[in-house]
Amino acid sequence: MRDRTITINALSKTYSVTGWRVGYTIAPTLITQAIRKVHDFLTVGAAAPLQEAGARALRMPRSYYTELSNLYAERRDRILEVLKEVGFRFNDPDGAYYIMADITPFGYDDDMKFAEFLVKEIGVAVVPGSSFYHKPEMGRTQVRFCFCKRDETLVAARDRLKRLRAFAK
Repeated sequence: MRDRTITINALSKTYSVTGWRVGYTIAPTLITQAIRKVHDFLTVGAAAPLQEAGARALRMPRSYYTELSNLYAERRDRILEVLKEVGFRFNDPDGAYYIMADITPFGYDDDMKFAEFLVKEIGVAVVPGSSFYHKPEMGRTQVRFCFCKRDETLVAARDRLKRLRAFAK
């Protein structure tokens, strides 16, 4: 498969540098030549220091990834606990650091209105679920929570979300 495999990855989320937009491609030479041509027409190159930092990050020891995975699992479990406690329905995520949650237990069927309510009344920002669907109406009763945040941010969100108990139907 080596002559037909293309691996494309980004450093942004693995190394907690989401604004950097630095990534890499591994593929046979002929294919990478074509990828570089397309890339050259579509983007501007990342700054050299960011590329150097990315190359160093790729040499991190295996323990880094184990610790990172454990850290995100702890954060996921903490936010899942509070979401259950206040009345959200959702499927536990197996990967990434997002949770898509059903907003109907709070009397909402409009993800945009619920997202506004959460920001204004509770002080927690979410992404409306409709933004993830080709047919936006399919996500109108969902919002996305993200748990790849600092501990103090998650603690504040937990405390604020507990106020939602009063709104659960």
